Amino acid sequence: MPLIPDIHWIDTADALDAVCRELAQADTLALDTEFFRESTFHPVPALVQVTAGGPVYLIDPQAVAATDACRDMLAQGPIKLLHASSEDLEVLGAWAGVTVSPLIDTQLAQGLLGEDPAMGYQRLVAHWIGESLPKDETRSNWLERPLSDAQCQYAALDVVYLLEIWQAQRESLLALDRLSWLQDDCDALVSQAGRDDRDDALWYLRHRQLWRLSPRQIEAYRRMTAWREGEVRRRDVPRGWLVSDKLLFAIAEGMPKNRYELAAVEDVKPSLVKREGDSLLALLNEARQVPDASLPKALPSPLSGDFKKRIKALKSVVNQQASELGVAPELLMRRRDMEALVAASLHDDPLPLPQGWRGERLSPALQTALADGVPA
Repeated sequence: MPLIPDIHWIDTADALDAVCRELAQADTLALDTEFFRESTFHPVPALVQVTAGGPVYLIDPQAVAATDACRDMLAQGPIKLLHASSEDLEVLGAWAGVTVSPLIDTQLAQGLLGEDPAMGYQRLVAHWIGESLPKDETRSNWLERPLSDAQCQYAALDVVYLLEIWQAQRESLLALDRLSWLQDDCDALVSQAGRDDRDDALWYLRHRQLWRLSPRQIEAYRRMTAWREGEVRRRDVPRGWLVSDKLLFAIAEGMPKNRYELAAVEDVKPSLVKREGDSLLALLNEARQVPDASLPKALPSPLSGDFKKRIKALKSVVNQQASELGVAPELLMRRRDMEALVAASLHDDPLPLPQGWRGERLSPALQTALADGVPA
């Protein structure tokens, strides 16, 4: 049977200050959040769960703003344990205005132990603790007040086992001499937290079919995605509510010159032309004015024999290292990163080789594989 946590509800600044000053004295804290994001771009914080091994504190961010003591506790002091932390970091950043540090992500830790690198929290608890957690409140409305006893229990269980799990993970990582690897990966998560408009111009690189576009079409797609990212953040609406990547890609392919041509692009609705047509056409016109020498490079086709040969060679290197380490290959290197390496090698550009412990394990063999076109 799962534990029955001692739950304390926190919804005033004085109570939050007192709790955070107490928790700041601990070595390690377990953290989690609940949030709402169905109709917004920014997550709406609904609940913050935290424990140092004693009571579980459920903080109501709808009722109380983060205090100085809370911000200090989150940004420094104890190690913060979170599982699959990327969205939680965003939620806590939105509520408290700080970056959570120092951080340990128990999902990353589990991946370095040779398990599924995307293992969910319920499976993690079953693996280390042998408990089966309830799933009834997974789709709860966490903004409703008061929360039910079942909701509070469910939320508390999301943190109550993390400290024990981390101790077991830490011992296993020490035995494998991989604790520093985990710290490097968690530090990278912290440094990447809090996307802002500086990242908007790079959003276009996420599209897997970018190689189908000409350099000028790529520039048009880049400008439109950067504009869209800034607008959804400013308007606080989901990306798809404004215009999706798929639709922007189709517009970049067609390069329409006027509203009539824009409306003729497949799946473009009259409402989009009416609301955003002038903005999109202006961005397309800007892309037409960019000198050829300033355009992005065309990406090589992943269907070409040379591309396939080099990808195969890189995959062989990654799979061999993953087998030696007993971890999933995607933990070492994602396919999109291998594709970026191949594209750079085909263009004779500087190679975006992995850094840190991954670089030590992979980079020499990756360079050899790219040079020879065969596994190192």
